[in-house]
Amino acid sequence: MLERLERELMLVARCTLLTPRDRKGQGGQGGQSGQVGQGTDGAQAGQGGQGTHGAQAGQGGQGAGDRLDRSAYFLLSYLDTAGPMSIGGLADAFGLDVSTVNRQTGALLRAGLLERIPDPQGGLARKLRATPLGADALAADRERRRAGLARVLADWTPEEVARFEEALTRFNREVEADEGRSWPRPEEGVREDVREGCDAGEESAVRKTR
Repeated sequence: MLERLERELMLVARCTLLTPRDRKGQGGQGGQSGQVGQGTDGAQAGQGGQGTHGAQAGQGGQGAGDRLDRSAYFLLSYLDTAGPMSIGGLADAFGLDVSTVNRQTGALLRAGLLERIPDPQGGLARKLRATPLGADALAADRERRRAGLARVLADWTPEEVARFEEALTRFNREVEADEGRSWPRPEEGVREDVREGCDAGEESAVRKTR
């Protein structure tokens, strides 16, 4: 339960409907914010009231106490569920420019949290996947977030927690439907529309990142 709840709270943070500051001066196109998964600080309840702003991408994607910053956490979380992806695939998944995602992933590559691998299916675009260091950092951050959630919800009944998680999941799915992008959930596997959307961006990504 805490695993699903932590993920849905994370997704609230990326909902463009909750980030009017990011949309200002962008013609209402909230999906084009400058950072992957940039959202409201108020959605960081999953960190047990110990929200961290994290380091900037140029500092390797890790903040104080080796916590992942928000962009790193979103990218690593997505790759953890969807599997290795190209720069173009990630840009399509997050609704961002390839150049933006290239900067974010570049910081994680320099920090040793991501690595490039040949496409297992023989495509031209190289894929990105978490290194063992990146996987360990993601797992450690998830444990901290879930521990914080457990403290916050200590006095809630199981029924109250279940209703909260159900409402968050419904809200996130409505936002995903409105954006035309689904966040892959481990219990469902990687949805075919997510995979197809990722593959569609690969050829253009090769030309832009070489």
